[in-house]
Amino acid sequence: MSIPKLLLASSSPRRRQILETMGLEFTAASVDVDERQHPGETADIMVVRLAVEKASAVDSGPGVVVLAADTAVVLDGEVFGKPADEADALRMLAALSGHLHQVMTGVAVRSGSSAASVLSVTDVKFREIGPDEALDYWQSGEPRDKAGAYAIQGLGGTFVESVKGSYTGVVGLPVLETAELLRAAGIEPPVELKDAI
Repeated sequence: MSIPKLLLASSSPRRRQILETMGLEFTAASVDVDERQHPGETADIMVVRLAVEKASAVDSGPGVVVLAADTAVVLDGEVFGKPADEADALRMLAALSGHLHQVMTGVAVRSGSSAASVLSVTDVKFREIGPDEALDYWQSGEPRDKAGAYAIQGLGGTFVESVKGSYTGVVGLPVLETAELLRAAGIEPPVELKDAI
């Protein structure tokens, strides 16, 4: 029996790096889906739906397993996506400053006609962030394509007071949940991995 090939339906360098760290061989393809939240849709439902839609948007052949994910930063029920501009980023950072928020990542794996998905939710607490500090951070360029206008694995990590849950889920691909979905689809990560807490 041949081992399925893995296709990552994402152009995210962070997700690619996580899969490489897991020791998996894969190819990557960018996908174009409408990432807007549906009216009345909660963030947890949205990220799983988008992950499934991304996995389904790729035209894969037989013997190919497609992996996709979607991440949202959520504060008091409001979804913070990628900032539209400087003002939007500064608004997000000011709202997150000194508060606990959730990072929700939906992961989907499609193999043939069957698909499976999972939700990872992590609590992240920010320290207080001053307006000048937030502006300096925006001008670094890092927040421009990041949900919630920050990257925990980069300079944005200096804002983080605590993380409860999956660190890699905040980066964009929760290792533990991803490994379990891939195993069920016939792809075994080379080493036994435990997610960062």
